[in-house]
Amino acid sequence: MFSKAAKGGEPADLTLSAPRKVAVASLVAEGVRIQGDLATEGDLHLDGAVEGDLRVGQLTIGETGRVSGSIQADTVEIRGCVTGTITARHVRLWPTARVDGDISHAELAIEAGAHFVGRSLALAAEPALLSAVAAE
Repeated sequence: MFSKAAKGGEPADLTLSAPRKVAVASLVAEGVRIQGDLATEGDLHLDGAVEGDLRVGQLTIGETGRVSGSIQADTVEIRGCVTGTITARHVRLWPTARVDGDISHAELAIEAGAHFVGRSLALAAEPALLSAVAAE
Protein backbone atom coordinates (compact mmCIF):
# COMPACT_ATOMS: atom_id res chain seq x y z
CA MET A 1 0.00 0.00 0.00
CA PHE A 2 2.80 2.41 0.88
CA SER A 3 6.17 2.46 -0.80
CA LYS A 4 9.45 3.03 0.89
CA ALA A 5 12.05 5.23 -0.65
CA ALA A 6 14.72 3.35 -2.53
CA LYS A 7 18.31 3.63 -1.40
CA GLY A 8 19.69 7.02 -2.23
CA GLY A 9 16.53 8.85 -1.11
CA GLU A 10 14.61 8.40 -4.40
CA PRO A 11 11.11 6.95 -4.35
CA ALA A 12 10.58 3.40 -5.53
CA ASP A 13 9.21 2.89 -9.06
CA LEU A 14 5.42 2.53 -8.76
CA THR A 15 4.63 2.18 -12.46
CA LEU A 16 1.38 0.22 -12.82
CA SER A 17 0.27 1.47 -16.21
CA ALA A 18 0.60 4.56 -18.30
CA PRO A 19 -1.59 7.26 -16.74
CA ARG A 20 -4.36 8.73 -18.83
CA LYS A 21 -3.53 12.13 -20.28
CA VAL A 22 -5.14 14.81 -18.11
CA ALA A 23 -7.44 17.11 -20.07
CA VAL A 24 -10.04 19.68 -19.11
CA ALA A 25 -13.55 18.28 -18.62
CA SER A 26 -16.37 19.77 -20.69
CA LEU A 27 -20.01 20.16 -19.70
CA VAL A 28 -23.07 20.20 -21.92
CA ALA A 29 -25.74 21.54 -19.57
CA GLU A 30 -29.40 20.58 -19.36
CA GLY A 31 -31.41 22.41 -22.00
CA VAL A 32 -28.50 22.57 -24.47
CA ARG A 33 -29.04 20.70 -27.75
CA ILE A 34 -26.18 19.93 -30.14
CA GLN A 35 -26.72 18.69 -33.69
CA GLY A 36 -23.55 17.24 -35.18
CA ASP A 37 -20.54 15.21 -34.15
CA LEU A 38 -18.52 16.03 -31.04
CA ALA A 39 -14.93 14.92 -30.38
CA THR A 40 -12.50 15.56 -27.52
CA GLU A 41 -9.65 13.66 -25.89
CA GLY A 42 -10.86 14.95 -22.54
CA ASP A 43 -13.83 14.16 -20.36
CA LEU A 44 -17.39 15.14 -21.21
CA HIS A 45 -20.34 15.40 -18.83
CA LEU A 46 -23.59 15.50 -20.77
CA ASP A 47 -26.84 16.72 -19.21
CA GLY A 48 -28.18 18.10 -22.52
CA ALA A 49 -28.88 16.38 -25.83
CA VAL A 50 -26.58 15.44 -28.71
CA GLU A 51 -27.83 14.30 -32.11
CA GLY A 52 -24.65 13.00 -33.68
CA ASP A 53 -21.63 10.86 -32.95
CA LEU A 54 -19.44 11.30 -29.85
CA ARG A 55 -15.74 10.45 -29.63
CA VAL A 56 -14.41 11.29 -26.16
CA GLY A 57 -11.95 10.11 -23.53
CA GLN A 58 -14.44 9.63 -20.69
CA LEU A 59 -18.18 10.22 -21.04
CA THR A 60 -20.70 10.70 -18.26
CA ILE A 61 -24.33 11.03 -19.31
CA GLY A 62 -26.49 12.52 -16.56
CA GLU A 63 -30.13 11.64 -15.91
CA THR A 64 -31.32 14.40 -18.28
CA GLY A 65 -28.67 13.59 -20.92
CA ARG A 66 -29.61 12.12 -24.30
CA VAL A 67 -27.52 10.85 -27.20
CA SER A 68 -28.83 9.84 -30.62
CA GLY A 69 -25.77 8.51 -32.43
CA SER A 70 -22.72 6.33 -31.88
CA ILE A 71 -20.37 6.71 -28.92
CA GLN A 72 -16.68 5.84 -28.83
CA ALA A 73 -14.82 6.37 -25.57
CA ASP A 74 -12.47 4.81 -23.05
CA THR A 75 -15.07 4.91 -20.25
CA VAL A 76 -18.83 5.53 -20.43
CA GLU A 77 -21.21 5.98 -17.50
CA ILE A 78 -24.87 6.32 -18.44
CA ARG A 79 -27.68 7.63 -16.25
CA GLY A 80 -29.73 9.08 -19.16
CA CYS A 81 -30.75 7.83 -22.62
CA VAL A 82 -28.71 6.56 -25.57
CA THR A 83 -30.02 5.47 -28.95
CA GLY A 84 -27.10 4.10 -30.97
CA THR A 85 -24.01 1.95 -30.65
CA ILE A 86 -21.47 2.26 -27.84
CA THR A 87 -17.83 1.20 -28.13
CA ALA A 88 -15.80 1.60 -24.95
CA ARG A 89 -13.40 -0.23 -22.72
CA HIS A 90 -15.54 0.28 -19.59
CA VAL A 91 -19.32 0.80 -19.70
CA ARG A 92 -21.61 1.24 -16.71
CA LEU A 93 -25.40 1.54 -16.90
CA TRP A 94 -26.92 3.11 -13.79
CA PRO A 95 -30.52 2.32 -12.68
CA THR A 96 -31.94 5.32 -14.60
CA ALA A 97 -30.15 4.40 -17.86
CA ARG A 98 -32.01 3.62 -21.09
CA VAL A 99 -29.87 2.22 -23.91
CA ASP A 100 -31.24 1.09 -27.27
CA GLY A 101 -28.30 -0.21 -29.29
CA ASP A 102 -25.33 -2.54 -29.22
CA ILE A 103 -22.53 -2.16 -26.67
CA SER A 104 -18.98 -3.30 -27.56
CA HIS A 105 -16.89 -3.41 -24.39
CA ALA A 106 -14.10 -5.00 -22.40
CA GLU A 107 -16.03 -4.51 -19.15
CA LEU A 108 -19.80 -3.96 -18.76
CA ALA A 109 -21.73 -3.28 -15.54
CA ILE A 110 -25.53 -3.05 -15.57
CA GLU A 111 -27.24 -1.88 -12.38
CA ALA A 112 -30.68 -3.19 -11.41
CA GLY A 113 -33.38 -1.06 -13.05
CA ALA A 114 -31.35 -0.10 -16.14
CA HIS A 115 -33.07 -0.61 -19.50
CA PHE A 116 -30.89 -2.16 -22.23
CA VAL A 117 -32.13 -3.39 -25.61
CA GLY A 118 -29.35 -4.54 -27.90
CA ARG A 119 -26.35 -6.83 -28.00
CA SER A 120 -23.44 -6.99 -25.59
CA LEU A 121 -20.28 -7.63 -27.62
CA ALA A 122 -16.96 -8.33 -25.93
CA LEU A 123 -14.02 -6.53 -27.50
CA ALA A 124 -11.45 -9.01 -28.77
CA ALA A 125 -8.55 -6.58 -29.14
CA GLU A 126 -8.67 -3.99 -26.37
CA PRO A 127 -5.44 -2.18 -27.40
CA ALA A 128 -6.80 -1.70 -30.93
CA LEU A 129 -9.78 0.21 -29.53
CA LEU A 130 -7.59 2.49 -27.47
CA SER A 131 -5.30 3.33 -30.38
CA ALA A 132 -8.33 3.96 -32.64
CA VAL A 133 -9.92 6.32 -30.07
CA ALA A 134 -6.62 8.18 -29.53
CA ALA A 135 -5.85 8.46 -33.26
CA GLU A 136 -9.05 10.26 -34.22
